[in-house]
Amino acid sequence: MRMLRTLGRLAGHEMRLYTSLALWLARRTQGTAGGRGFGYMRGQAATMWGVAAVCVIETIGVSAMLRDMPTAHDVLLVLDLYTVLLVVGLHAACAVRPHVLTGEALRVRYGVHVDLRIPLGAIRAVHRETQLTHRPAGDVLDLAIGSRTSVRLELAEPVTHRSLLGRPRRVRTVRLHADDPGTLVQALTRA
Repeated sequence: MRMLRTLGRLAGHEMRLYTSLALWLARRTQGTAGGRGFGYMRGQAATMWGVAAVCVIETIGVSAMLRDMPTAHDVLLVLDLYTVLLVVGLHAACAVRPHVLTGEALRVRYGVHVDLRIPLGAIRAVHRETQLTHRPAGDVLDLAIGSRTSVRLELAEPVTHRSLLGRPRRVRTVRLHADDPGTLVQALTRA
């Protein structure tokens, strides 16, 4: 039963990636209606495109090496193309799912991996803080982009974050990245 739940969560994750890819191609966002979006993906764009380019080069190289082995060629071609699609989908997910501030809450997101709703009343303090090193802590959620966070939220009461596989974790501090951290901090301060 637990294995089926895990497989279901992973399948849902895949579907959200493909949905993100479609939204990205259509130049639309997800979940921003009624709120103000704050992007965070610029800090990783070059890295993601670099990884995608390396995957394409690897696909071409492996395809050429296995041209005389049709079964292995076809299997690895499908896997390589899936990898390229996955990398582009991860980038697209960050582009179409920004952080969203509404009158009631801040929705902190990281692609399709994290979607945490924090009620505005639960935010005790917000700071613009660039941090490049993140030591793991039990009650801190670090959502680094390019190994960097730029905003720190201190919460008056803990909120529950669920991992990709559904494991709950109570957090009191959230560190995240925003392309324009000053604007996000200013908007949260006014809210």
